[in-house]
Amino acid sequence: MSAASALPGDPIAEAHRHWVEHGWADAADGMAAITSIMRTQQIMLARIEAVLKPFGVTFARYELLALLSFTRSGALPMKKASARLQVHPTSVTNAVDRLEAAGFVRRVAHPSDRRATLVEITPAGRDIVAAATERLNADVFASPGLAPGDVRTLIGILTGFRRAAGDFAEPEA
Repeated sequence: MSAASALPGDPIAEAHRHWVEHGWADAADGMAAITSIMRTQQIMLARIEAVLKPFGVTFARYELLALLSFTRSGALPMKKASARLQVHPTSVTNAVDRLEAAGFVRRVAHPSDRRATLVEITPAGRDIVAAATERLNADVFASPGLAPGDVRTLIGILTGFRRAAGDFAEPEA
């Protein structure tokens, strides 16, 4: 958002003030924190999508291509891709449909499980994900808008939240 289109004040701070005024002071900080995280996610996703638009992929499709590019064989069962990306299987099916139409992935029969279908990255998909990753790293991930120490602190805070919410379990030592 440019300075010219920025709001004249912080609407979340204003909402926090109203929360307190209406007798919800005990919940006001939580409301402001959650709303801030959600707004931050919108801002970050918009930055990412702007970088990815010239490559013809959304962030969800980019994430699937990146996941496939990290595998030894370049392929995963669709169910496993869904679990690793933490999205509903329908979302993976839709992403695969679009990526397949663009020539970035293909569906192949699982070699040992006739019930499963693998999604496999193509050479064109590898080229797109490599080029997109280079741009994302340069334009977004290397400087996400926070000081490096703040980034590490934020990662720790959010990891603790996710762990406590049951998002993942610690691997056994």
